[in-house]
Amino acid sequence: MCGIVAAFTREPFPPRALDGALLRMAPRGPDGRAVWRDDADGVCLGHRRLAILDLDPRASQPMHSGCGRYVIVFNGEIYNFRDLRCELEARGMQFRTTSDTEVILAMFAEFGEDILPRLHGMFAFVIWDRVTRQAFAARDPYGIKPLYVAKTATGLLMASQVKALLATELVSRKPSPRGQLGYWMLGSVPEPDTWYEAISAVQAGHCLWIQQQRIIRQTCWCDIGEAWRGNRIATTRVPSTQDVQATVRGAVRASVDRHLVADVPVGVFLSGGIDSGTLAGMMVEAGAKELIGVTITYAEFEGTAQDEQPAAYAIAQHYGIQHHVRRVTKDEFMSDLPRILDDMDQPTIDGINTWYASKAVREVGLKVVLSGVGGDELFFGYDSFRTLPKLVARWQTLRRVPGAHSAARLAARLFARASSNARWRHAPDWLRTIPGAWWLRRSTLAPEDLPNCIGAAARDLIERFDPETWLTRMVGTTPQSPVQALGQIESMTYLRNQLLRDSDWASMAHSVELRTPLVDAKLLRDLSTYLPHMQRYPNKALLANAPARPLPTEIQSRRKTGFGIPVHTWMPKSVPPNAIRPTMSWMREVASCFSDTASVRDRAGSINAWQS
Repeated sequence: MCGIVAAFTREPFPPRALDGALLRMAPRGPDGRAVWRDDADGVCLGHRRLAILDLDPRASQPMHSGCGRYVIVFNGEIYNFRDLRCELEARGMQFRTTSDTEVILAMFAEFGEDILPRLHGMFAFVIWDRVTRQAFAARDPYGIKPLYVAKTATGLLMASQVKALLATELVSRKPSPRGQLGYWMLGSVPEPDTWYEAISAVQAGHCLWIQQQRIIRQTCWCDIGEAWRGNRIATTRVPSTQDVQATVRGAVRASVDRHLVADVPVGVFLSGGIDSGTLAGMMVEAGAKELIGVTITYAEFEGTAQDEQPAAYAIAQHYGIQHHVRRVTKDEFMSDLPRILDDMDQPTIDGINTWYASKAVREVGLKVVLSGVGGDELFFGYDSFRTLPKLVARWQTLRRVPGAHSAARLAARLFARASSNARWRHAPDWLRTIPGAWWLRRSTLAPEDLPNCIGAAARDLIERFDPETWLTRMVGTTPQSPVQALGQIESMTYLRNQLLRDSDWASMAHSVELRTPLVDAKLLRDLSTYLPHMQRYPNKALLANAPARPLPTEIQSRRKTGFGIPVHTWMPKSVPPNAIRPTMSWMREVASCFSDTASVRDRAGSINAWQS
């Protein structure tokens, strides 16, 4: 896990710009900093290292292939690299390190871009070919590891963080209307857009070639949406519960085994829920020694359903692991707030809990932690998987009644006014389809709210806004099955653009590698034929029963609470107690940090004024 920067410019990349980018990414890689450049070709590769595999300096990057032709900078982990290495050694190849980076290089030298489907892990890398004078860049299927590209006056820049590109002082800060619109409506910026017009994300599951300072080819090498679109099981055959459970148990166990590959100890975020509890149980089965589960608590949640400590303690006792509880206070949050906003790579309404959980992980001396993120998307854990299909079906039936649509419009307008939430005004139109219903549930603001947030810059986008058009751009086509469609939508929007992105910046801010065994392309393939049947097992029962010692009944039946933080309780007392207004206040504060050119560290006075 690291931070990378790559420059392809008509002129030598300025050392000051390179230093700015690498300094910005210092927390991503405190264990090493190195640079390789070829000014004759206008190429510069920089790397910040967090040593997880092969801790020796011999595994540092930028790394050169044995033949000397290729140079790589790589962020992530390849969990099956040892199997790939054995295959290459059987072909006569020799290795200088025990790192996964060298295996990627050797595989690429042998097979080119055909290696991508064979890499099981999370990754974003750039490889420079010194013979053809071309660069190849790729990103993992889910988009766990970020990679951004910026256009400048002299060429292209790439980096692991948006703020690293801005730190070069060569990239325009002009805001992107579409990126801003996405943030205000969904709470995060949907890729490939970013908050800035000159910067875009290399999309998840995509690869590209660069030559002479421009992208000459870009393709999607893996679309995880296919797992939901394709029904790979005969409709006449319904698999038995025993078959489904056995498949889930084997596939999840194999994924957990893969994600334990490391030369340093590995811990687990223990939230008290089914996802993290299952991981803890399977990590113990896999032989994890002296496993530490880390739980975050808040005094404001004590004695309520939001308090995760009792359930997490029960899981720790059940599996016999160490339990570290870290309490976060309002005073600590207010003190940390400038740093949190500075660490935040793009505007988001989430990520703070992961930031504190990662802080706690680092405090106990760990560099790697497993997270249960992704379990709700894969095992249909959200209430919306049950409620939205019913709601859409009922509305499709009801709207056939004469006068029903007009009555619904009137009721929606009255409810929108009473709740101060303009989104409800669109309910009669959006509830006609699953994408529209999803947007009604997930969105934070209505289109008519946006001019007050971003002015007239995105007026055309606002006037033409349609949730189905936006979702098609984000996820492609969706299957006819409402539940399958929701699985695809959640995985390619909320999971990709918010949960995974927040997991990256919040963990790397503390030099912690966060791994996601339930967000794994091979796991998805292994379970793809059973996805149409997952809805037969509510409350993620298949996951809860996957360990050899299933989760306790009280954990399985515990009401889902999420991974929350009492930020709205800590908001200024002057904020009215309407649900949308604290969210708006927080969103405005976050957005202001990305509208100013000054660093958030220089805005402590503004933060103090806001909190008081």
